[in-house]
Amino acid sequence: MSSSHPKKIHPLWLRCCHWVNAIAIAGMMFSGWRIYNASPLFDFSFPAAITLGGWLGGALQWHFAMMWVLVINGAVYLTLGIASGRFRRKFFPLSPRELRDDLLQALRGKLQHADLSHYNAVQKLAYLGAIFLGIGLVLSGLVLWKSVQFPLLRELLGGYEAARYIHFFCMSGMALFVVIHLLMVLLVPRTLLAMLRGR
Repeated sequence: MSSSHPKKIHPLWLRCCHWVNAIAIAGMMFSGWRIYNASPLFDFSFPAAITLGGWLGGALQWHFAMMWVLVINGAVYLTLGIASGRFRRKFFPLSPRELRDDLLQALRGKLQHADLSHYNAVQKLAYLGAIFLGIGLVLSGLVLWKSVQFPLLRELLGGYEAARYIHFFCMSGMALFVVIHLLMVLLVPRTLLAMLRGR
C-alpha cells in the first residue's frame, strides 16, 4: 500500500456507531444529572447549568429518548463488533504484564501512538471497561425504569435502591472514561481524524 493511500483504521459502521453513541451518552448523562438532583443519593447535586431537560419531567423525556438511541445503537455496535471479529482482533489478547508495562509508560507520558490501528493494553482495557459500564447502565436503568416488570433483574442487582447506586457508579465510570478519552484525543489529534475519515 502506498503512502498516498493511508491505511484503513475504522470501518464506516464503527465510525457511525461511535458518533451516535457519543450523542446518546452525552444526552443521557446531562439529563441523568437533572434526574439525580430530584432525589440525590449523596450530599451534593449537579449544577443546573450542566444538566439537560430544564425540569424533572423534561429530563426524563430526554433520558428515555436517548435511552432508545443508546440501546439500539449499542446493540448494532456489539453485534457487528463480535460478528466481524473486530473485538477479538482489537481487544485480545490482553495480558497482565502488557497492561502493567503500558500503564507504567502511560503514567510517564511515554506510551507510543505511532500505529493507530493497534490498541495498547491500556486502550484495550479502557474500551472493554466502557462496554461493560454501558451494559451495567442499561441493566440497572431497566430496573429503575420498569422495576415491577423486571423482578428477577431487580433481585439480581440487589433491589431497587442498590440498582440506583449501580447506575450512579456506572455513570461515574463512564464520565471518567469520556474525560480521559477526550484528553487522549487532545494529546493525539490524529485519532480524531481517523474516527472522522476512517484512515
